[in-house]
Amino acid sequence: MPMLNSLRQILHTSACSCVIGNGDTIAEFHQRGIKDLYDLLHNNRHMLDGASIADKVIGKGAAALMIAGCVKEVYADVISEAAMELFGRYGITVSYDKKVAHIINRRGDGICPVEKRCTECNTIEECLKEIDEFVMSMM
Repeated sequence: MPMLNSLRQILHTSACSCVIGNGDTIAEFHQRGIKDLYDLLHNNRHMLDGASIADKVIGKGAAALMIAGCVKEVYADVISEAAMELFGRYGITVSYDKKVAHIINRRGDGICPVEKRCTECNTIEECLKEIDEFVMSMM
């Protein structure tokens, strides 16, 4: 957990939304939602393989992207119950500050759209299909 503790400290002292450490590389990410994880999974997958991640908010969709990228361990300031369950099913080590029933959307008036789309999904493959459709609908 030494790597994860370092990443957590960076997360809380930097203006980033996510910090990923893999080997000697530590990278900060700043986009909202799942954008950075989605981009990494599709364009720089090796950054996720075996990585430690500290993230401010992790819902089921973000969890699926991390699992698909073969991350080793994860810390979240806030994590949804569905994300915890998915990580548990795939044997990913998780620590967090706060567990919530679900991730809320940016307006604060409902469930995050990616979390909502992944609600009925039982596997990461099902989640990834929903996430792909969501990303395509946003373009």
